[in-house]
Amino acid sequence: MPLPVRKAVFPVAGLGTRSLPATKAIPKEMLPVVDKPLIQYAVEEAYAAGVREMIFVTGRHKRPIEDHFDMTFELEVALENAGKQDLLDVVRSVKPDDMECIYVRQPQALGLGHAVLCGQRLVGNEPFAVLLADDLMVGETPVLKQMVEQFADWRASILAVQEVPAEHTRRYGIVAGTQVNDLLLDVNRIVEKPAPEVAPSRLGVAGRYLLTPGVFHEIANQPRGVGGEIQLTDGIAGLLRREKVFAYRYEGKRYDCGSKEGFLQANVELALAHPQLGAGFREFLKGLPL
Repeated sequence: MPLPVRKAVFPVAGLGTRSLPATKAIPKEMLPVVDKPLIQYAVEEAYAAGVREMIFVTGRHKRPIEDHFDMTFELEVALENAGKQDLLDVVRSVKPDDMECIYVRQPQALGLGHAVLCGQRLVGNEPFAVLLADDLMVGETPVLKQMVEQFADWRASILAVQEVPAEHTRRYGIVAGTQVNDLLLDVNRIVEKPAPEVAPSRLGVAGRYLLTPGVFHEIANQPRGVGGEIQLTDGIAGLLRREKVFAYRYEGKRYDCGSKEGFLQANVELALAHPQLGAGFREFLKGLPL
């Protein structure tokens, strides 16, 4: 039996410059989509996939993330005394009792690969997930759970991918390989942010990864890549020389909430799907002049 995926790394040290000025004083991961911050969506997705140890790689000014997953004694007492049990349940559901949150600092912004490497000692010699919170992923089955199910079959690193427009290849790690089935690709090449004319395909890696611990050695022993940063994509490229890596066409939708347009799209579509807010919000939208 393969080891279960028990740990997830959340690289949350970034500055969120694409969302300025909103992120000048608020971590981008704490920006709310409808009624929950982005980081909570990612943590809930990991929890639904069976992960119970959440490892946050943080930086300066990220204390609100720690506070969000901490107990808020005064708030809970106030809600309990006011008899607001529904709200109390919402507050307590943010961090279930069997979930552990651990925080480690990324001392310098040296890239996604470096952020993942900061979690090495906490991950140990286990398979682990990496979730980028500003990629909000929605699926009937949570996307990471889909990937964990694939991992149980293949016992190898799995990358979530989606087809992207040719003009957007500069924004993604792009993969190529041999088709295994309708959803899975046996990767033989991965390139970080290639120009459209040299991109090996149009399959871009989305913000979900299931990785074997061998990737740490590759990240630690590579030169700096695109932008002078230590790239996770380059670490995965090194891993390809020793292990199988698969790309998985996930079933669901991704919102790029690092961009203002994607953030607005997520708020509108998730508000429409909200069990309490959806009907009223839909009527409000119908009344807007086009």
